Amino acid sequence: MEQLVQQVESLQLLNHFLLTLFLLIPMILIARTVVAGTRYSPILIIVIFGLLMGFLLVVSDLAEPGLREFPVLELVSQTTNIALIVTFFVGGQEIRKIFGNKVGATKELLIHNEEETVLGTTRTQLVLTVRSFLLLIGIEATNRLILGLNDGVLSNYYPIMAYLGLVGAIILIDNKAKILEKPRYIRKGILEIIVIIGVLVISFHLANVVQDLLTLPSIFFAMVIATGMGAVFYKYVFGPTIKALLFAGIPAVLAGTFTVGGSRIIEVFEMTGTGAVLGYGFFGQLFWMFGGMALLIYIGKTAAVRNLAPGMAGALSHTGLTGACTAGDLGNRAANRAPMLVNIPFAMHIFVFSILGLSMDRGSLLMIPSLIMLVIGVVLVIMGLKNIKKPNKDDRAEMKSLLQFGFGWQIIAIFGGLILLAFSSLSLEFGVMAKASAISHFGLFAGIQEGMFGAEAAGLITFTFSMTFLVHPFVFFMFGKAMENNEEMPKTPVLILAITGLIGILASTFLL
Repeated sequence: MEQLVQQVESLQLLNHFLLTLFLLIPMILIARTVVAGTRYSPILIIVIFGLLMGFLLVVSDLAEPGLREFPVLELVSQTTNIALIVTFFVGGQEIRKIFGNKVGATKELLIHNEEETVLGTTRTQLVLTVRSFLLLIGIEATNRLILGLNDGVLSNYYPIMAYLGLVGAIILIDNKAKILEKPRYIRKGILEIIVIIGVLVISFHLANVVQDLLTLPSIFFAMVIATGMGAVFYKYVFGPTIKALLFAGIPAVLAGTFTVGGSRIIEVFEMTGTGAVLGYGFFGQLFWMFGGMALLIYIGKTAAVRNLAPGMAGALSHTGLTGACTAGDLGNRAANRAPMLVNIPFAMHIFVFSILGLSMDRGSLLMIPSLIMLVIGVVLVIMGLKNIKKPNKDDRAEMKSLLQFGFGWQIIAIFGGLILLAFSSLSLEFGVMAKASAISHFGLFAGIQEGMFGAEAAGLITFTFSMTFLVHPFVFFMFGKAMENNEEMPKTPVLILAITGLIGILASTFLL
């Protein structure tokens, strides 16, 4: 009888694996179909479909909030670090190329097959999307197996999940795409998998080593290592692993995150304090995004998407905008700039997590260090705005100005927002959760998800983070209009949205 039960459980694992594949991949493909032929990003549609899917699973009594009945889906939602490592590596390459006056290798080993398999998605893009799903599961399962993390109902099945994911990803190659040096291309994919797993393992142990001195989550060390490797190997030509995760890694993670978040809609609305978190998160998305763009447009005198999209992605460590840039939805120049502009401001996280870690120990925000950081942020923003409006600038000059602005605006957004929230009725844990949601911030999301701010915040962050993505119709609609307007952002709507966001966050902070 015991053997029969084990066989049934093993069969259930395969069912969950396939069910998650058939839930998430069509969600991404449908999103691409909806925006096919336009300049809008599919991330917006993934938000709506993900939240709706999670909500319907709970309403239909197929699952409880949090989707514990769908453990593989929950696992995908926790693979943020994997997608970020690839982004950081590419960012490190761009940093070295631009600031070191280096010319990287331009040879491509993969020439896409442009045959449209699904409306809006070519055959090669479909393969990259499925491969990214397999990679996320395979790499995460292998990482947990190596680290001995026996958490959840999947613990006994990490070996088979690692096997299915990694082997499937290695052999899944579009046979109609043109591949130069096939053996080398496949070896590159295997090497990239090994390196990503190595970065995850090393960053986990480094976070444990320094936890008594500084409360830094593993994502911080992953960023430092991956960025450094990118700067050293700036000529590296991508293999199938990086190509897949760069194209569809973030959309796949977000699809899982939004689905899990949508499952908690009913539960969270019944909790005390979540109204202020959601209110600040929603209007914060408007203010910090469009407020930053308004500064660049009206003071920095630039409305070009090549500056606004990657600039604001980096200035807020913004999940959705980063995904749209790296997927190429906002043009090639934005795609090339985004990884670097996300990386540099991320280095500031050593201050964010240090101050917040000490604040958690005392139960309230450390005001003096936060105010010092706020002043530094203001100075950097002023420098960036002053430099970017200078005429006759080349790419390097624009990038330096955007890095100054992005670094400063992220400091202002985080510490200015936390200082404001300190005067509200929210606890520090809920305040940090509201802040992460208000700017779709990669690092804070990953830190909260890892449990840095307690189990309750870790359980709620997928929902609060997902719900504030509902403001993205404004974000991606505006960027879509800009792409149709010769890649120039309309000015007046940006100012109106920024003012609306400011009024909203003040009301959420002091009235809810």
